[in-house]
Amino acid sequence: MESIDFITYEKAISIIKAHLFERDPIALPIEEAGGGILAEPFIADRDFPPFDRVTMDGIAIHYSSYAKGQKEFKIAKTVAAGSPQSELTDPAQCIEIMTGAMLPLYSDTIIPYEDIVIKEGKATIVNSPIQERQNIHFKGSDLKAKATLVTKGSRLSSAEISVAAAIGKKNILVKKMPSAVIISTGDELVDIHETPKSHQIRRSNVYGIQNTLKEWGVKADLKHLSDHVLQMESSLKQLLEDYDVLILTGGVSKGKYDFLPQVLTSLGVKKHFHKIQQRPGKPFWFGTSTNNKQIFALPGNPVSSFVCLYAYIKKWLQFSLGIEEENCKVVLDQEIIFQPDLTYFIEAKLKIDNEGIMRATPLKGNGSGDFANLVDADGFLILPQQKKIFAKGEIYPFVAYRKINHLL
Repeated sequence: MESIDFITYEKAISIIKAHLFERDPIALPIEEAGGGILAEPFIADRDFPPFDRVTMDGIAIHYSSYAKGQKEFKIAKTVAAGSPQSELTDPAQCIEIMTGAMLPLYSDTIIPYEDIVIKEGKATIVNSPIQERQNIHFKGSDLKAKATLVTKGSRLSSAEISVAAAIGKKNILVKKMPSAVIISTGDELVDIHETPKSHQIRRSNVYGIQNTLKEWGVKADLKHLSDHVLQMESSLKQLLEDYDVLILTGGVSKGKYDFLPQVLTSLGVKKHFHKIQQRPGKPFWFGTSTNNKQIFALPGNPVSSFVCLYAYIKKWLQFSLGIEEENCKVVLDQEIIFQPDLTYFIEAKLKIDNEGIMRATPLKGNGSGDFANLVDADGFLILPQQKKIFAKGEIYPFVAYRKINHLL
């Protein structure tokens, strides 16, 4: 029977989804909004294109004249892009016109320079046949005014920024990102610029987590707490005031010096769960403070920490920002046997076969402390609980922590 302290992967996701970061959106100048999450839809302020637009340099004619056999047209005038709409008053004549210009009134067909010869003010058609209404991008053929161009919750790439500029969005409403702090714990840790003694290790996890959050658009500061209860209480009390989300590494297991759970409880933080039925990353603590700050306490082992970061904190951020969930699935390219009744996150390397199918090769490594194995993998397979044998060729969810452009 599931207890509050030892819950399933699915239950953990549902609990996290119920405790999200919520702040009013902020307006950013278009020059600063790239990479943000859109908090409003982009609505077309006019038809796209906004007028019948010429798509080739050449001449504009009235097709009926050509249909009657006329091949030579006197050039009435020349019109550049950006000029007000001109008018073809005589259907026996033509207007020399440039790409991007408005289609002249009483004309309906554009013949490119490649199909004509211009001499002594006259344009003669030398290549045919000519199609009526050719080389015109008609008003509203892409989108009508008031149509939704980009939906709320979209990440703003260069494409969306271009759309924003096209509809006159000088300032863009984006979701406010949470302020974050990543906190390492433990007297055995030293900073990366220090030379560790034989019983010490460098603080590696926090830098990887910080870089991951940066990739997600979240700026995070780094702090360190020693294994002293009173110092922990004092520091965490202030950090709960200063930041929206606290991410701690280590200190959440059953060790004699794993003080974090009791310290957080003493500060009024409500625990929502402490352990998850998974491997690796079982001792993962999640809670919320009285002022609605979210606290994630990750296990200290590098692989376990990475699993929980991508499997839970990333989902929490996506839920909070209204981003559509990623649903990556891959084909297992070899059998895996896993006896414990746990959700199994196993590192894997991806490849695309000759048929364009993405396949995952498991990399078992040397346990949750084998951070070197992370370098060889592209992410984690999620193998479900209550199953022992995972056959070659079966399809399973995959959580990527590396961009997989190198596969394409």
